[in-house]
Amino acid sequence: MARIFVTGSSTGLGLMAGELLIDEGHRVVLHARNQARAKDLMAAAPGAEAVVVGDLASLRQTRALAAEVNRLGRCDAVIHNAGVGYREPRLETEDGLEHIFAINVLAPYVLTLLIERPDRLVYLSSGMHHGVAPDFADLLWRQRRWQGAGAYAESKFYDTVLAFAVARHWPAVRANALEPGWVPTRMGGPGAPGDMAKAHLTQAWLAVSEDALARSSGEYFYQQALRAPNPLARDEATQETLLRECARLSGVPFKP
Repeated sequence: MARIFVTGSSTGLGLMAGELLIDEGHRVVLHARNQARAKDLMAAAPGAEAVVVGDLASLRQTRALAAEVNRLGRCDAVIHNAGVGYREPRLETEDGLEHIFAINVLAPYVLTLLIERPDRLVYLSSGMHHGVAPDFADLLWRQRRWQGAGAYAESKFYDTVLAFAVARHWPAVRANALEPGWVPTRMGGPGAPGDMAKAHLTQAWLAVSEDALARSSGEYFYQQALRAPNPLARDEATQETLLRECARLSGVPFKP
């Protein structure tokens, strides 16, 4: 059985994926933003191996979270599920970073580099990443007029870019991205038309399945099938620029 760490797993798809993996007999480390959520999570998922706490909006807490995961022992897979949506105004973190970018992009980058390297890495993207073009001159939306949906779509594009960059640089690791679909989570809203019963399956499958397709690397999935990503995500210059910018903003260099 595998050992899996799932970020942002106190509610929604992260919790659903964690519970599925626990039911399958895997050892699962779950994650909550604060102690109050962690207490509720331990009651909701008593089969979890552990619950770690850290606010991914904070670089300091993200570093500490990675250290705590490492203290618990090496993971076979990490599912980068945590994310915030597009309905919020432009907010800045304690590090002076735009809030959506900090949680959706920089936190998975930092955790990827600081958590002991697993066999598999799974990054949650979104169908909204299609059609996005990167704006590396204004990653943090300091110059552009704020658009929450645009910031979210860009962040999910960068998550896909990160998955493909990691797959290219770390051939021994299976790194993939996926879109769960527009489903009625707290982020998606009650009117979302997608099927919640299927939305969490692909990330769990990519984390542990021995199916040939699940053992791919550098691919993009929807409902356990390949789907074409935004082609710009495969551009190596785009990948290298994102890695450089994340290293600059976080102080954590990428290790080829």
